[in-house]
Amino acid sequence: MRFLTKFIFCAVAVFLIPGQSFARVIVINAVGDIMLAGSVTSTLKKQGYDYPFAATAAELHKGDISIGNLESPITQGGKEFTGKKYRFRCAPQSAHALRNAGFSVVTLANNHMMDFGASALEETRQLLYRSGISFAGAGRSLAEARRATLINVRGIRVAFLAYSLTFPDHFYATAKRPGTAPGISRFYREDIAAARKEADYVVVSFHWGTESASQPRPYQITAAHGAIDAGADVVIGHHPHVLQGIERYKNGIVFYSLGNFAFGSFSRYSDRSVIARITLENGVKGVELVPLNVLNREVHFQPQVLSGKKGQRVIDHLTRISRRWNTLVSATDGRFMVRFNGDNRVAWK
Repeated sequence: MRFLTKFIFCAVAVFLIPGQSFARVIVINAVGDIMLAGSVTSTLKKQGYDYPFAATAAELHKGDISIGNLESPITQGGKEFTGKKYRFRCAPQSAHALRNAGFSVVTLANNHMMDFGASALEETRQLLYRSGISFAGAGRSLAEARRATLINVRGIRVAFLAYSLTFPDHFYATAKRPGTAPGISRFYREDIAAARKEADYVVVSFHWGTESASQPRPYQITAAHGAIDAGADVVIGHHPHVLQGIERYKNGIVFYSLGNFAFGSFSRYSDRSVIARITLENGVKGVELVPLNVLNREVHFQPQVLSGKKGQRVIDHLTRISRRWNTLVSATDGRFMVRFNGDNRVAWK
């Protein structure tokens, strides 16, 4: 009896060890930039704020967590920053629309979150909170902006961190100033290490790179590798508004840019994107890519899933721009899968 009691105690204790995952599966859907303002405003007033997600909500609900980059504050007020050309803010209805679409968490560390100042950031945070959406990457102080948000799904803890490496740099938070989390190496390494102690998995978002560029800049690669070296499982990039490549680095995976998702502009460069469906089980176990048409002159601000030959063309393009990392994607039963081998690692050869 004493042996049995000791065995049960040890078994329970093992499952309570922070940062460990024992054959527990979680699926995360990751998308690109979301901006429900600008050229889409009149469409939203006519069609409603759920309209941009009507064709993709079913895909976003195929998983446990969906994450995207919220590229503008959600506010009716604030003090407009006039030091740059493009400033955006979206209506309060956007928060509920994001939740209805299936989003669990959004990242706020980008070059538009402070377009209408500190009060707009705080209103954004409050509206998201009331809508049941978690957020990372911006706060009332640097410490708050750097703080991980933890989501618990069936006892599996996933930490999300987000950082901006874009200008204007005075959008960055300081000890006494609200703003976004700057992507300083020391900061994200410290934050990831701390999150690793509390969570089973760590997902990190970076707002970085050059707009319309299909290849990451060297500093993006350095930051991505640094994040994974510090303990991140997944790195997700935004800001270029177009797809960039996918890299397997050590035990993590990097999406250098997922391009646009639901974005209120008529850019001719932002035409194709993907939903990255990431399966985590004792690390990154699998990735499915769901191709999207996001060219707004064709889809009228409602991203559309692409299948068959049209979907394959998106995957072929993504494979070409990922060639430097020997990334392989194959079609299996109509699904586009990043290839894995028997030891749960991506096969790159």
